[in-house]
Amino acid sequence: MADTTWKDDIYSVLKSHDVRHIAYVPDAGHAAAIKLAEADTDMTAVVLTTEEEGIGYLAGVHLGGQRGALLIQSSGVGNCINTLALNQMARIPLLMVVTMRGDWAEFNPWQNPMGQATESVLRSMGVLTWRADSAQDVVPLLNGAAGMAFNGDQACALLLGQRLIGEKKWVK
Repeated sequence: MADTTWKDDIYSVLKSHDVRHIAYVPDAGHAAAIKLAEADTDMTAVVLTTEEEGIGYLAGVHLGGQRGALLIQSSGVGNCINTLALNQMARIPLLMVVTMRGDWAEFNPWQNPMGQATESVLRSMGVLTWRADSAQDVVPLLNGAAGMAFNGDQACALLLGQRLIGEKKWVK
C-alpha cells in the first residue's frame, strides 16, 4: 500500500499558510483536500466549471486580503494560459497544486500532450514549478511554494506526479 498521508498533508500545509479559499475542478487526486476544505467552517471551497475561473477568483480573494489555492489537473493547465498573464502583470500571488496526467503509466493517450507540456507551459507563463514524485517531497515543496507565492507575490505550482498519485486504471 502506497503512503497516502500526503493527501491530507496538502490540506494541512494550506491551512498553515492561512489559505481560506480552495478553488477546484473535481479530481480524485485532490479529493482528500477538497473534502477537508468543505468540512472546515473557516474555509471556502469553490467548485469551478473551468480552471481559468479559479485564477480570477483567487485574484479577487487576494484583493480582499485573503489567501487561496487552486487545485487542478494537468489537463486543465492549458485552459489557464491566457489568465496566467493576470498574475504575472499584476504581481498577484497564485498557488496551484496540479495533479499530473499524461505522465508515468498513463492509460489515456488524450492526456499525454498536455501532461507532457504542463511544466514547460507553466514556466513559459512565468509560473515557478516544483514536482513531487514521492510522499516525503510534498510537504517541504508545498511549504516552499506557498511561501514564495504569498510572501513574494509569485505564481507557483506544485506538480504531483503520477508515481506519487498512483497508476490510474481504465474501469469499465
